[in-house]
Amino acid sequence: MKDSGLRVLFDVCRARKRGPDAIAKRQRERLAEMVTFARGHSPYYREIYHDLPERVDDPTLLPPTNKKALMAYFDDWVTDREVTLEKTFAFVEDPDLIGERFLGKYTVATTSGTTGSRGVFVLDNRNMAVSGALVFLMLSAWLDLVDIIRILASGGRLAMVIATDGHFASTVAATRLRGRRRERIQVFPVHTLLPETIARLTRFRPAILAPYASMGTLLAREQEAGRLDIDPVLVVLSAEGVPKGEHDRIAKAFDAKVRQSYAATECSFLSYSCEHDWLHVNSDWAILEPVDADFRPVPPGKQSHTVLVSNLANRLQPILRYDLGDSVLERPDPCPCGDPLPATRVQGRVADVLVFPAVGGEQVSIGSMAFATRLDAVPGIELYQIVQTAPTRLRVRLQPAAGVDPNHVRQAVNAAVTRLLSEHKLDQVTLECAEELPQPSAAGKYRRVIPLG
Repeated sequence: MKDSGLRVLFDVCRARKRGPDAIAKRQRERLAEMVTFARGHSPYYREIYHDLPERVDDPTLLPPTNKKALMAYFDDWVTDREVTLEKTFAFVEDPDLIGERFLGKYTVATTSGTTGSRGVFVLDNRNMAVSGALVFLMLSAWLDLVDIIRILASGGRLAMVIATDGHFASTVAATRLRGRRRERIQVFPVHTLLPETIARLTRFRPAILAPYASMGTLLAREQEAGRLDIDPVLVVLSAEGVPKGEHDRIAKAFDAKVRQSYAATECSFLSYSCEHDWLHVNSDWAILEPVDADFRPVPPGKQSHTVLVSNLANRLQPILRYDLGDSVLERPDPCPCGDPLPATRVQGRVADVLVFPAVGGEQVSIGSMAFATRLDAVPGIELYQIVQTAPTRLRVRLQPAAGVDPNHVRQAVNAAVTRLLSEHKLDQVTLECAEELPQPSAAGKYRRVIPLG
């Protein structure tokens, strides 16, 4: 029987009402089902799971994998033989198809991530039903009756400050949402000049503001300075983390609840935050494993080297023990908010903002996602890193993909960054091409944008 959104919602509520043991039971059942399905329909998993027991409900028995490995075996990884890498790439290269169904039945989202490998992900209807049900429960956890009344009284307007020029997960979701309620949902491109974004937001007056975290930081500064004048009930941050203390500053600036979700295109429903700033993992539909550098489990209370995620919903592209590259810390005791789901905190994905001096003594700020959305559209990039070495100087570190002309890629990257800077009237900023490759952090993550100092 197919999983509808209502069926998923009922099952989740029933398991969570019964407590942690019931949640863990559902997780084990779904993992065993997913492993069996992957072995039966994916040549890639059939091969790497060849020597495993017939039933697997313990994730530690499975070998870890990652984006680079899965993309290399894309056609063998997927469980629908009609889906191929060639067809999928042809689909995502057409911006007019953003939000449309791939092959008439699937959702496609792309990402470059921060681990140096690009990904194209095809999501089935089951995955989308689970995502929709868990988003509903997330909002129910965040909003009380007074919040809902305030949102409805203000027209239920939602403003999303995101990328708009690619098949990113947020862009696809926004396109589909706007198709239903265009007058209540507006999308503000993340690369738009900040004064224009401020003016449009002030006119729109959203009840819910949903920006990338770096843009949320910038908008909070504008609100504090009096240049932005909005009164949202809820601010939902995404894509990046925020530095310590920034969460409270954003909440104070907008006099609103500020929440976030830690997720990835590979598992969009992974977690959601509570009022104590812990991220609760939807562990009945996802598995999050903090591990050390050798992929051995890290106990609660200890920071991990990386984290492995398993998506227990998407059967089309099974994501099992997938290395996200983030460092996390799992809470060793129950969260004071009372949520029975495991609680974690994440290091990495920091919302970096570059600040430049402008004409007249003012400053111009550009968030990391503005650079990311431009450079993600440049073909032939394996990895990039933009380092601010002086107030008006950027150093571009680049690792071209294998088999491409590196000079052509460098020229395309420089053109994309120069165009972004010019749009922000920052022609005085100079670019230099670095000889060194992008440099990872101690945890193996690559910050795509590194501010001065």
